[in-house]
Amino acid sequence: MPSQIDLHCHSTISDGLLAPADLVQYAAGKGVQVLALTDHDDVAGLAEAEAAAQAVGIAFIRGVEISVTWCRRTLHIVGLKVDPAYAPLYDGLKRIRDSRHVRAQGMANSLARAGIAGSLEGAYAHATRGGIISRSHFARWMVAQGYASDVRGVFKRFLVAGKPGYFEHKWADLEQALAWIIGSGGIPVLAHPGRYDLGRTRMLELLNEFRELGGKALEVVTGSHTADQYHEFARLARQFDLMASSGSDYHGPGMTYMEMGRLPALPEICTPVWHDWAETGEKH
Repeated sequence: MPSQIDLHCHSTISDGLLAPADLVQYAAGKGVQVLALTDHDDVAGLAEAEAAAQAVGIAFIRGVEISVTWCRRTLHIVGLKVDPAYAPLYDGLKRIRDSRHVRAQGMANSLARAGIAGSLEGAYAHATRGGIISRSHFARWMVAQGYASDVRGVFKRFLVAGKPGYFEHKWADLEQALAWIIGSGGIPVLAHPGRYDLGRTRMLELLNEFRELGGKALEVVTGSHTADQYHEFARLARQFDLMASSGSDYHGPGMTYMEMGRLPALPEICTPVWHDWAETGEKH
């Protein structure tokens, strides 16, 4: 890597703890030189983050992370270099954000049946600035109420399939999400594939469909991946002729698997998604 590059992080616009400008300042302090803000289903923080990045000399990439349903599983597709004003993307993201309120009510009802009252109001109190309500906001409230010692502990006992607080929800289709990103001039990246627990056959099926629909890159190095998974997904990226991306998935103190500025280099067999970007100084 020519510099420290982080192409996946979140602000208070979605479920991060730092406002967009503060997140950029934090990244600069950690030595990040190329940064993408990829809030969940929202691009409202990009202008603020971009202005802050210009002020501190960070190369800024406009991004988003879109919630997708594929084979009844939730996936996340990162879009890099998107045009936030592209109408189909902007309108599609709004529909997803609106649907999150329905999911939040369903999650609260499920928690109430398990004897946990007040979660909906509590979760919204933690969504102080953003246009979305997410599982992370429920998790923060539950930590504050003593149901777990940290957010990871919440996700082991609640809010996931088969546990109190889970609510099955239909997000955007994979084809829709990729069409929005590509139509806006962006690059679709399959985020943190190691988190989906698909099994090898389903993973190969997903990667094949992703590529056929116009997917361009696989997030190989990311906060929730192990060192072994870096190499596993590097091999799969090469097998499916996909580029590789790298991002911390930073959400804030106590909310992240990996600190900003500490991303290891991509495995050597990878073609970085930024290999021809002027922002990274690698344009050929």
